[in-house]
Amino acid sequence: MTDSRPEAKVRVSHLRLSDFRNHADLKLDFSGRSVVLIGQNGVGKTNVLEALSLLAPGRGFRRATLAEMARLGGAGGFSVLADVEGAYGAVRIGTGAVPGEPGRRLLVDGEPQKGSERLSDHLRLIWLVPAMDGLFVGPAGDRRRFLDRLVLAVDPAHGRRVSAYEQAVASRNRLLEAREADMAWLDAIETEIATTGVAIAAARRETVHCLARLIETRPDGEGAFPRATVQLTGDVDTALDGAAAADVEDWLRADLKAGRSRDRAAGRTLVGPHRSDLSVRHAEKNMPASTSSTGEQKALLTGLVLAQAALVTELTGSPPVLLLDEVAAHLDTRRRQALVGLIAALGVQAFMTGTDAAPFEGFLGEAEIIAIPDIPTPNSGEF
Repeated sequence: MTDSRPEAKVRVSHLRLSDFRNHADLKLDFSGRSVVLIGQNGVGKTNVLEALSLLAPGRGFRRATLAEMARLGGAGGFSVLADVEGAYGAVRIGTGAVPGEPGRRLLVDGEPQKGSERLSDHLRLIWLVPAMDGLFVGPAGDRRRFLDRLVLAVDPAHGRRVSAYEQAVASRNRLLEAREADMAWLDAIETEIATTGVAIAAARRETVHCLARLIETRPDGEGAFPRATVQLTGDVDTALDGAAAADVEDWLRADLKAGRSRDRAAGRTLVGPHRSDLSVRHAEKNMPASTSSTGEQKALLTGLVLAQAALVTELTGSPPVLLLDEVAAHLDTRRRQALVGLIAALGVQAFMTGTDAAPFEGFLGEAEIIAIPDIPTPNSGEF
């Protein structure tokens, strides 16, 4: 999984938003350092981070529809344009929607792209947003998406595999509901589920093992961010611990076939990597992250995201760009100061938001402070 390219700094130097959320036309220039976006609630700070999140494979951190991202009162489309300095030099990445055209456009240096995977050649993004604060106590699906974003950052093909797998599981469920299902078709779909599902589980497993190793060795801000113990749990994950991938594929395919009546009665497929979970524990206290205090959960999550950034740098040779929305809200002074040092040590460009500059005093010299002007509109979409 390790990339052979030499390590290169990755920086966003310019961003322009047109008819995106509440921004009719916003132009921002960045010096290459980290950035703190300051402004009152509703001015569109989070919208700037969301726009940046669209410059990586996937649907951005809000997973919003194109209509939701288009400015209310605008023409119905939007555009996001960024100048990026990455492993392959300077490029201009553009994305957006055109009224009346289906799907989202994607351009790299003016050339249309059929898919978003190539974006990872230039820019890899990791984010921490308030919607993730309940990650440890929320449903397992949230933790799987969190993990899949990390795998996607080091393996751009992972998103395509996950999409194909989800479509195959949905097709199987529909066939099981039919009175007279085509058995040959069902066999073929279950073979696809087994092959793709084990590939997904293996990629997640390798990434989690690498992450666990890195957490043990990387700085934790002198204890400011508690270390997490991470482990995958699930039938396929357990099977991979003691068998070759090909053998696990055979087992999963046989289990799916034998479990058709079971799954028909349940109305869903009950085995596969879509049932896996990411177990996270507070290492020092040896307790589940879900039972830690709110402050400890935020610190654990922040530490985990920083470890993700270090892992992406190690495996790809290029540091990611961090999007940290309202990151200082639940961190005390000691943890905020530790965050300054850890971001600097990672060598990443981080984009952070806050309602005032006071919590970011420790970042002076490490980050530039940019005020987002108050533009009253009804479609800010702030968290």
